[in-house]
Amino acid sequence: MSRLLVENGTVVTPSGSARANVLVDGEHVAALLTPEAPLPGGGELRRIDAAGKLVVPGGIDVHTHMEMPFGGTFASDTFATGTRAAAWGGTTTIVDFAIQPRGRSPREGLETWMARADGSCAIDYGFHMILSDVTDEALKEMGGLVDDGVTSFKLFMAYPGVFYSDDGQILRAMQAAASCGATVMMHAENGIAIDVLVAQALARGSGEPRMHGATRPSVLEGEATHRAIVLAGVADCPLYIVHLSAMEALQEVTAARDAGRMVFAETCPQYLFLEDDVMARPDFEGAKYVCSPPIRPHGHGDALWRGLGSDDLSVVATDHCPFCFKEQKELGRGDFSKIPNGLPGVEHRMDLIFQGVLEGRITVERWVELTSSAPARLFGLYPRKGSLLPGADADIVIYDPGRTHTLSAQSHHMAVDYSAYEGLRVTGGVDVVVSRGTVVVEGGEFRGEEGHGRFVARTPFEGLEVPLHGRPGATKLAHQKEE
Repeated sequence: MSRLLVENGTVVTPSGSARANVLVDGEHVAALLTPEAPLPGGGELRRIDAAGKLVVPGGIDVHTHMEMPFGGTFASDTFATGTRAAAWGGTTTIVDFAIQPRGRSPREGLETWMARADGSCAIDYGFHMILSDVTDEALKEMGGLVDDGVTSFKLFMAYPGVFYSDDGQILRAMQAAASCGATVMMHAENGIAIDVLVAQALARGSGEPRMHGATRPSVLEGEATHRAIVLAGVADCPLYIVHLSAMEALQEVTAARDAGRMVFAETCPQYLFLEDDVMARPDFEGAKYVCSPPIRPHGHGDALWRGLGSDDLSVVATDHCPFCFKEQKELGRGDFSKIPNGLPGVEHRMDLIFQGVLEGRITVERWVELTSSAPARLFGLYPRKGSLLPGADADIVIYDPGRTHTLSAQSHHMAVDYSAYEGLRVTGGVDVVVSRGTVVVEGGEFRGEEGHGRFVARTPFEGLEVPLHGRPGATKLAHQKEE
């Protein structure tokens, strides 16, 4: 097997940073060595000089939607184009969402999504399962899906008539998840109330993109988050709030975590870097920024950054779900409720969150935790993913903290015709990306190949192998349910 030595860099993990060399043998990390340590013998060795750079475990984006159907169209990134773009940005594993067809079985949905991804992905991948039709038969399938490595199930309090589940269905699904070691992921917005506000806005003739935010107020995200936490407590089920955008929702999560509950939440870059005025841009440009939950007014982003620093928020994912402005977003011209919901972002997550390091909002170790190690631990991938421990998959990013570049649709690799961060100048960028021991990005070139990525079966929820940053006792609370 081929061997690789990443030398002279600063290895960064959630627990600290140090000068070290990383030895790779085949697809796995063989050893972490001090700079002066002798190399074990054994075969040809390729050296990569990481002097002046950070060496970190490959990024893990646990919230993407490749090829997702929405309103008569599909997300513009395929598994091939989306995972290639992810690799360009330092992400070496995604966890996407398979969708249960309404009236049919979750396993049928998984088989459909597995067929789309198989042979297409440039990096490793897993799946969560969206339960869009909570029936007795669907609940009975959950244990078998967990056995097959699909250990998290997403439910929606939003989108009545499409994905929506009522409180009774949610409670039953949480009870089934608790019994088989699964985690419930929740889109927490009060969809019934939102639909009333949307209908009222359209009746007044207010169909412009900015009304998307106006009809999804942050208090309805806070209310739904509270309700999800209460239901999860009744079921004694681990709960993960997806794409948290609002300070009201963050307050609910913070209170639950302070009380020792098995409640975790992610936020996304768009909620940290953008404000709701982008949806009011003229000439329908605001449609580019329509996603759910919506981008919030000034103040919410700062609260979310504080949550990332204190570990009230555990993960940064992207909710990558791109739709081209021309021909796709324009389906909602005159009626904001028909604008396909979603933003592109899988390529830029690592760079955007690194700006928080430069601004003093988070440490570089916390950056690694939020973008790699914590998602791996929460979703049954650790220590195979999200670590540089001997035996882990050799998913490695050599990151240049001094590189500057500008985010733009002209230079990104996502299959979408605009950038949500057009013209934003960032410091820090990927130099080399290694996926399971294979160099896939180097020297400004993509050197990977379609089909390199493999399905990664995930283990059932067991909590966290080490306490989350800044919250002592998280290990105990996550591993030990109340009797």
